[in-house]
Amino acid sequence: MRNHPFTSAIIVAAGNATRMGLDTPKQLLIINGKTVIERTLSVFESCPLIDEIVVVTRAEDIKTITEITRPYTKLKAIVPGGEERSDSVKNGVLAANKESQFFVIHDGARMLVTEEEIINVIETAYTKNAATLGTPVTDTVKVVDSMTIISTPDRSTLYAVQTPQVFEKKLYLCALQNAKDKRLRVTDDCSMVEALGEQVTIAIGKYTNIKLTTKTDLLFAEAILREREKDLI
Repeated sequence: MRNHPFTSAIIVAAGNATRMGLDTPKQLLIINGKTVIERTLSVFESCPLIDEIVVVTRAEDIKTITEITRPYTKLKAIVPGGEERSDSVKNGVLAANKESQFFVIHDGARMLVTEEEIINVIETAYTKNAATLGTPVTDTVKVVDSMTIISTPDRSTLYAVQTPQVFEKKLYLCALQNAKDKRLRVTDDCSMVEALGEQVTIAIGKYTNIKLTTKTDLLFAEAILREREKDLI
């Protein structure tokens, strides 16, 4: 019997590997014997707070992803992405169960997220309505204009935001509509909620929850997986 609000995971895996210089889309890259999308789905499948999963991907990849994700019992639908990231997420949200009370939005290219992190950010959202994983920035960050340093923000106030990002259903739908009405160009879902004047709470994540963007990230991912496999021996 479920003892938590019905929670839907929307896995956004509609990107390609352009910045990696590869022909294979990131979600179908094989790393240490498994595709990226399989590794991402595995952790959401095992998370007790996730009731269903919707994957958003490129239309041309739907058939392939359907074939390789048959073992995942929580996977409800695989839908095509849109022109913008917000369009892709909206497609996923529309495919979610009508009972859903919370949406867990996750980048499909962040395959190293752990069940512990997912539970942490979801439980934070259950009490705060909006939450995201994030880690304190360790580098000194500069504000730059035309390659000239303008200022140095206080590092203690800076966090690198990750996914999952989790939102109460009505709040998120309002944020989506507001972004559409105002034609906001946003890089993450928190920005849409912030645009409503609502607060988003940080749940502390891990530095290993990297997003696969460059070939260097692939090397990091392989190393992290090797270490995790050693711990299981």
